[in-house]
Amino acid sequence: MDRTGLRAVPAEVLAVGDVLALPGADDPAEVTAVEVRPDDFGVPALVGATAAEGRSVSIATGSMVYVEPADAGLGASAVAADHGSPEALGAQIAQAHPDSAAVQDTAARLARGSNLKSGSNLQDLHQLASALFIDEGDAAAALTVAGLLAELPFDGNFGRWKWIEGGLALAAYLTRHDAERSARYSAALRVADDAETDPLRAKTAAMYRQRQLNEPNVYDPEILRASAAGKPAAERDWRVLRIGVLLYLRAHGGSQTLNREVLERRIAAELAAVASLNEQLTDS
Repeated sequence: MDRTGLRAVPAEVLAVGDVLALPGADDPAEVTAVEVRPDDFGVPALVGATAAEGRSVSIATGSMVYVEPADAGLGASAVAADHGSPEALGAQIAQAHPDSAAVQDTAARLARGSNLKSGSNLQDLHQLASALFIDEGDAAAALTVAGLLAELPFDGNFGRWKWIEGGLALAAYLTRHDAERSARYSAALRVADDAETDPLRAKTAAMYRQRQLNEPNVYDPEILRASAAGKPAAERDWRVLRIGVLLYLRAHGGSQTLNREVLERRIAAELAAVASLNEQLTDS
């Protein structure tokens, strides 16, 4: 079919109301339902879309589809935002998680307009991806948001890079059962390691980085103090920071003291701990 006027977007951001180009069909059809289906490991693998007249199609995550963007129903102030933009994506995710204050607050900030050269906007995207992954268990949406960060190159600004780096680390973990894709994210994360061109400074930086990898700050004292003081909200926040460190170490390939297998077990344990703390906070 003629795709003039249609826009290519990742399958993961397909939304109800989009007009989708269907395989083997002359005319696009409106999407009436969208479902993300995981593989046997719980990793998002297929996007199932139901179109008008009941036709169903399955699309591999990471694939591009062609749509007429649906402006109506995006909510917030993102009505005129480009489909797949941070603004529209934030609004779409906010609709899917109406009871999450963290998602709603971050999506509202993104809906006011995003500049991917702004450190604060990159921080918002990183926080949104983290909340979706850690608190909401929405791996598909978390990967989509992290993917926006992962597309950005290292430009020498480490203030902005730390949020992009966090997105790359999360994307590498969420795609861990797709070795090739995960390796690409991990390789992109390590680009900044070779940014220093002066040989002496590069050697010093490499030694410092290796010490950070072997003796990472995983906030043990802070977590112990918060737990002992009966402050679940503070403990949760410190554990979220710990998860970020563990994700970075894993994407970096582990270290001499923490291999990837150990890191994956620790990440799983921290996710369970945060889930338990979230339940305490909800019940209190």
